[in-house]
Amino acid sequence: MLPTLPLEHIEQWETRSVLKKAAEAHRYLAELKGVAATIPNEEILINTLTLQEARHSSEIENIITTQDDLYRAVVADAASVSPQTKEVQDYATALRAGFRSVRQSRLIRLNDILLIQETLENNNAGFRKLPGTALRNQATGEVVYEPPQSAQEIEALMSNLVAYINDDELCDADPLVKMAIIHHQFESVHPFYDGNGRTGRIINMLYLVAQDLLDLPVLYFSRYLIQTKADYYRQLQAVRDTGNWEPWLLYMLEGISQTAQQTIDLIGQIRELMQYTKHRMRDECPKIYRQELLNNLFNHPYTKIEFVMEDLAVSRITATKYLDELVSIGLLDKTKVGRSNFYINTPLMALFLERA
Repeated sequence: MLPTLPLEHIEQWETRSVLKKAAEAHRYLAELKGVAATIPNEEILINTLTLQEARHSSEIENIITTQDDLYRAVVADAASVSPQTKEVQDYATALRAGFRSVRQSRLIRLNDILLIQETLENNNAGFRKLPGTALRNQATGEVVYEPPQSAQEIEALMSNLVAYINDDELCDADPLVKMAIIHHQFESVHPFYDGNGRTGRIINMLYLVAQDLLDLPVLYFSRYLIQTKADYYRQLQAVRDTGNWEPWLLYMLEGISQTAQQTIDLIGQIRELMQYTKHRMRDECPKIYRQELLNNLFNHPYTKIEFVMEDLAVSRITATKYLDELVSIGLLDKTKVGRSNFYINTPLMALFLERA
């Protein structure tokens, strides 16, 4: 039977190695929090980096889309968006909705978790009510773990997990150690028929926001999980098999450190590119320079006339003039799909493609 939280004797796994790795992860998270605050409009990071996280988290579940398709879908007709890209968009939508709720309350409530999964799967099936769910080795088909089966046990374990997430007095472990425990427990309860992995990875980021370790949900964690996918599943199961938490904790803490460093670097490059673009706009087309226009180009790597009209409160003629002038000096690339023109911030897209 899956134990409830807090775990007994978990302090024995807060070894010197774990605490040292946790301190390192905290240091990089603090730096990431500071670097993210240097971007003048937080929507730029929320809208672009959540799509990156969404793409890689979905890829873990073999839901594959390309960078180009993902950003093109933001400006395209909904009917032209592939099912895979739509699923990734749903992930980003779920993450943003969860972030708005947690930012306001500093809590991750049961309803938040249910809404995240509902948004991901486009249904309201809620927690599993029927027995029979088992996790299998993808290569052999062998059952490697059978999560709780009864609806009553699942509901009780999830209520316990939510209490553990929100009540710091239940466990005095380091918050990042606690995050790793929360993730393991959620994936072991496996409360939904589908969407458990993606929901669990969203909870990771929301927990960092709830703990004030990040202001924005920009820890690009799923890329690390993609790169170490076999280790991820092996370490998850090893805790169930052996009860030894230390390797799992070290694995997760290393992921936080690596991911934070990579995201610090990416945000730094976005900031430098924004400064370069700002200076080019001021020097070469000063009559159209506005901070809102600069923000638009980085908020929407693929933008269109309607977005500029809305963001700058200008006419279609003016919005078209602005975008075409930026194309003329090489800051944007223009492409026509059907009857619509899209304007691409190609250097920004290149930053994301480097991390594909």
